[in-house]
Amino acid sequence: MLETNSSIPTHSVSQIFSAWATQLEIGSIPTEVQMTLSNALLDYVGLCVAARNSDYVHAMIAACSAPGNCTAIGHANPVDIASAALINGTAAHGEDYDDTFEGTPVHTGAVIMPAVLAASEKFNLSGQNSLCGIAVGTELMCRMALVAPTGIHRAGFHPTAVIGAMGAAAAVSAALGSTKQEMTDAIGIAGSFASGVIEYLAEGSWTKRLHAGWAAQSGVRAALLGRENFIGPRTIMEGEHGFFFGFSSSNIPNDYTKVTDNLGKVWHAATIAFKPYACGTMTQPFIDCAIKLVRQGVLPDDISSISCKVGEGTVHRLWEPLAEKRNPSTAYSAKFSVPYCIAAGIIDEAAGLAQFTDNRVTDLEILKLANRVSYQIDHENEYPDNYSGHLCAKLKNGDIKEIEQPHMRGGSHEPLLRDELIEKFHANVAFGGWPKNTARRLQVFCEAFKETNDLKELSSFRLEKP
Repeated sequence: MLETNSSIPTHSVSQIFSAWATQLEIGSIPTEVQMTLSNALLDYVGLCVAARNSDYVHAMIAACSAPGNCTAIGHANPVDIASAALINGTAAHGEDYDDTFEGTPVHTGAVIMPAVLAASEKFNLSGQNSLCGIAVGTELMCRMALVAPTGIHRAGFHPTAVIGAMGAAAAVSAALGSTKQEMTDAIGIAGSFASGVIEYLAEGSWTKRLHAGWAAQSGVRAALLGRENFIGPRTIMEGEHGFFFGFSSSNIPNDYTKVTDNLGKVWHAATIAFKPYACGTMTQPFIDCAIKLVRQGVLPDDISSISCKVGEGTVHRLWEPLAEKRNPSTAYSAKFSVPYCIAAGIIDEAAGLAQFTDNRVTDLEILKLANRVSYQIDHENEYPDNYSGHLCAKLKNGDIKEIEQPHMRGGSHEPLLRDELIEKFHANVAFGGWPKNTARRLQVFCEAFKETNDLKELSSFRLEKP
């Protein structure tokens, strides 16, 4: 419970969190949480490699890199700490294939991992210190996402972008062994660094891709400023003009106890979901429905129309404008189009990186089917508490096929197995053009991460052509 004196809290939300986070030791992190974070690390580095040849990563490197001693994974030239966080975060989030926290959604790995790894490489931190930082930052992002569910999206901001800056600040502060005051200041500073509007949804522009990287580098800068005693507002979260005043809808009540209650007892970081498909979180159950439909013997040419029951809160991101969603203008736009994802799932029985290339999203067969997909709002839908999928296919012979997916695969209801995550990792690394021996070496690096005395080995993964 927050103690208050008049309207000013004696102990602010960020102070309470920082008091816990700065005392956290590796032995206090449950095994389940450590395993989840180990999976997140493996997922993260695989995605960095997968995106290393992309136009948007090359643009980021050309425009935003500065010399230093940190690694942009898969790229030869060492860069400074902020550039490493920015480039790697952009790469990891760029294909929207990264981990997600259900019910919000917010993507922690693509923000926290690049921030902590850049700081750890710069300052020669141990794997244990790094893992503590990752745990702190991941937990803060998850908890902040629960303060006002759907509120940040409704206000027009990307939760990963704005929450991520503060999560990364806490993560790097914890990894560096900052004091309670230094972390509190860092979180407060990061609140002024937070940014990320969701207008990218309109035409599939690239800005969402950089949101995770921008949050990561913002968190790094905030943590370093906090270490130098630069003062930030301690009431950044709950203050009259604080974070949630600026970045959340006034129609959604704020519950700050979500950040402070049961710290160390309840770990939301343990429930991170890993995507089986390379697209938006809430599209995933609909792809499962599409694949189930095919496996019932339905062929694309058999389908007259498809109607989906959807949560109202998903419409503006995944269904409208309907003309754009049925005919995505870019490969990136297709990742946030349920009509396209359903059509690709039916025709390819897959929705991996290969289904979201510039060539594939212009395929006439897929687009023809996507244009037969529509939606209706289901006011009983559990969104945002649960992500489910539904489709009702009307066949040309008059038959009706109705299919439901009650939850997101890869999430808390049906987690992906470790073997599935390893398979995904190797597929991503292969997509990035790296040979199997380099992939195995990177996997070993991740598996031995906690026991590493420093992260110097990360520099061996700078090679353009291993």
